[in-house]
Amino acid sequence: MQIDIQTQSFALTDSLRNHAERRLCFALSCCDDHIQTIEMRLSDINGPHGGADKRCHLHIILAGIPDVIIEDIETDLYVAIDRATDRAGRTVIRKIKQHQSLLRQ
Repeated sequence: MQIDIQTQSFALTDSLRNHAERRLCFALSCCDDHIQTIEMRLSDINGPHGGADKRCHLHIILAGIPDVIIEDIETDLYVAIDRATDRAGRTVIRKIKQHQSLLRQ
């Protein structure tokens, strides 16, 4: 599973990178065989204006299954990462099960 994390309008700290990678591995490790690449884009939409504007955009490229795209916006970037990775894990598992079900028919 290849993970690509990029930020827009701020620097990616080691702490933030470690948190994101740990959360992705925790949520998606059961699906390793099906995942080709995970692209995570982190951004601060409003810049210094504040508010619920920290975005975590995930693009998960799966082998032989349509891609999964998840986005979450929160006031805290760590919370946005947590919520997006949790949703991504559930969505990827559901997509894989649907695909396997179709193959059995």
